[in-house]
Parts: sequence; C-alpha cells; structure tokens
Amino acid sequence: MDWSPEQEARRIAAVRRYDILDTPPDGAFDRIAALAARLFDAPAATVTIVDTDRVWFKAAYGLAGVTQIGRDPGLSTSVMLSDGILIVPDALADPVAHTHPLVTGPTRVRFYAAAPVITSDGHCLGAVEILDTEPRRITSEQAGALADLAALVMDELELRLSAMRMLRVERELLETERAARERAEHDRAEIAEFASTLQRTLLPPALPQVPGLEAACHYTTASVRDVGGDFYDVFPLDARRWAFFLGDVSGRGAPAAAVTSLIRYTLRSTALLEPDPRAVLRTLNATLLLAPDDDSHFCTLTYGTLTADPAGGFALTLTGGGHLPAYHLRPPHRGGLLPVAARAEPVDLPGGMLVGALAQADFTCRRLRLAPGEALFLYSDGLIEGRTSHGARFGETGLAAHLAHHAATRSAIGASAIIDDLAGLLGTFPAGPADDVALLALSATPATPARAPSGASGTAHTSRPHPA
Repeated sequence: MDWSPEQEARRIAAVRRYDILDTPPDGAFDRIAALAARLFDAPAATVTIVDTDRVWFKAAYGLAGVTQIGRDPGLSTSVMLSDGILIVPDALADPVAHTHPLVTGPTRVRFYAAAPVITSDGHCLGAVEILDTEPRRITSEQAGALADLAALVMDELELRLSAMRMLRVERELLETERAARERAEHDRAEIAEFASTLQRTLLPPALPQVPGLEAACHYTTASVRDVGGDFYDVFPLDARRWAFFLGDVSGRGAPAAAVTSLIRYTLRSTALLEPDPRAVLRTLNATLLLAPDDDSHFCTLTYGTLTADPAGGFALTLTGGGHLPAYHLRPPHRGGLLPVAARAEPVDLPGGMLVGALAQADFTCRRLRLAPGEALFLYSDGLIEGRTSHGARFGETGLAAHLAHHAATRSAIGASAIIDDLAGLLGTFPAGPADDVALLALSATPATPARAPSGASGTAHTSRPHPA
C-alpha cells in the first residue's frame, strides 16, 4: 500500500463504523448493482467493501456464489490507490489485473471499471464495479454515472447508519418513558431534530439557477418525529435542458427514506444517459421492482424536462407515473381584439401507472409550452387532503379554484408567489396538513421582469405541523 499503517488503521475504523461487513443481502445495494449492470449493458456488477485481508461483496449481480476474494492481488484495492474512477479496458494487458482470480479463473473478466465509495471524511470503503468478459471502453458520461452510483452506495450506508441510530434513540425512549416529563420532552426534541436532519438529506438544499426560469418549492412534514415520503428535485441535463420531478413514496420512516434516496439518484443518473422521459421512468420502475416482496415499495411521480426556447419561455415535457395532475397557470391577456381570461388548467396524463408496482407499467408523455408569464405547479396529496377552517376537505376542486383566482389577479404569474400563497393557505388549516406536503412551482420569467431577475430561484420552505 502507498499509505501509512496509521492511515490504513483509520480507513478500517471507518469500515467498522458502518457495521456493514458480513451483513445479510440488502435490496437497496442489490438494486444498485443491478442498475449498474443494466446502465452499462454488462453481465456483472458488484458493490464491494475492502476489509483488512479480503474484498467482501455486499452485492454481486451476475456472479452467483461469489461472496469474497482475497485482498491481494485485488482490483478493488487498486481503486483505493487511484485518484478516482479506475478503468481497465483489457485486463489481460494490465500488469496488475492479469493475475487476478476473476481474470484467470472461470469468470474470465476482461473489462473492469470501478468508482470508489468515499466517506465524507475522505476514507475509501470499497467500490462499485462493472465487469465484462469482453474488452471495451466507456464514455465520460458513463463514468459520471458510475461515480453517481458510488455516491448512492455511500448515501445508502449513511441512511443505514442513521436508521440504526434512530432505532437506538427509539429504544432509549421506551426505557425512559417513566422518567420525568422534562427528560421525555428533551428526548422527543432530539428525535425531531434527527428526523429533520435525515429529511434534509433527501431534499435538494436549494433549487438551481435556471436562466429565464423562476423556481420555488415548499415541504411540510405531517410529523416532526418521522421522515416523510414526498420528494422533489430540479437539476441540469445540459446547457439548455433541465429535469424536474415530484412524487410520493409508499410508507414512511427509514425504509421510505432509503427508497426515496434510491429514486432520486436513479432518476438523476438515468436522466443524464436517457433522453426519453418514458424510458427514464421505465428504468426506475425496473429498479424498484428488484426489491423482495417483503420490502417492496412503489411511488407516484411526475417527471418532466425543460428546454429553453430562444424566443422566450420553455418547451416542456411531462411524464406521469400515477401522480396527481400538474396545473398550467396562465394570466389574463388579449387574444386579438378580445380579452382572454386567466386559466389554471390541469395537465392530465391519463394511463400513467404507479412506478414500482407492475413489471409492464406504461407511462404517458405530454408536451406543452411554458410561455413567459406562465407557470407550472406540481403538488402531493397532502395539500388537497387537508381540511379548511370550515371543516371541509380542501380537495382538487378547491385547489383548482384557488389557483384560478391566483392567476386572475396577476399580469405575470411567478413561482415564488404561488408557493407563498399556498404555504400561507396551509397555515390556515386548523389541524394542519393530514399528510406530508410537497409543492414545486416553475414559471417562465417575462422578457423584462419587474422584480425578480432572470433565473431567480426560491429556496425550500419548511414548517412544523399544527398540533393536534
């Protein structure tokens, strides 16, 4: 090794910290290995952890019966010595890899690529590896996707560590139920802070700056002591295209948090390689279906892409996975000699199925234009399930009327104004939201915006649920 015994001791301590060695098969890591093989059209992929004297396979797709190999000579060990992604186009021509048991043995590996799994304090735990029996090369985009998968493995390890810590906290609560009220209140506050911290890791800390677009979002959890299952994100695909999504995972707590993390990183990595939005959802659907029956999860989801229009505004594509319809908000304007009233029209995507429920799920795609001054609004069902001060369910009818009134009172509709309006409305619900609420608004800014510069971006709002 090229590092000191002290450095290796600290790395091994980091491996021990995650308590992952020799644990039973885990659906999340198995899905990552399967996704890696599918993205690279390779027969085998692994997730490895490098121990003191062995390389242990946490997941091994396409390598039946392989659980561990010796550390030296080791391709996974070589990844730790590299500056980043290690690519071996032809293992037989590589001075280190040509004697490896996977190369000389019945597996007959010829191609190898791996991205290291790095902790936040800089320790390499192992790698996500792609193996093929034929020499080959990969593109820079594929290398980036492999790095994203390694980051996803690290996220799963952190979530697993967080879940174990959460379990310990919950056990401590059971043991201290008879303690003084002050101590119990203190413990509940600690759990709430922990759940809030874990929740923040599942949401983008801020929305990106997109020229010509104003974006704003809001997230409210129904319980301060549990992790919600709603999620959203906005991220770039290239210089002129961006992707966005909003959805809701079945279930709550740490299992839902792990699935949410998998969904987010699957969508982000797949979208960079796959231009067809329906194919992106099909990949996510197949990934979620790899979970065993007792650990299955599905989600509803709206996924979209934005392409900047040189004439102003954006060309928009929406793909539905069983989620509630988005709304297209248009301000009042003149159509020829006659005025045209403001509109808040639902963007229906009929036929879109739940993601992760059926192997042959089909997804619906629709295109529209987001002109300057117009907005697109996405939401989760916690918004419409809340009850107003009159005791009535807010419902889809109430939401449509509220958005139409909002559009009618503005000459240009802004994303931040929509989110501020609805966040204020949620605050008037006497019992608070009945479920988690995720809101995302995107608006095309006018050519000469009156207040916000082109590319303004709202940050995520958070709020405590109203006490029962």
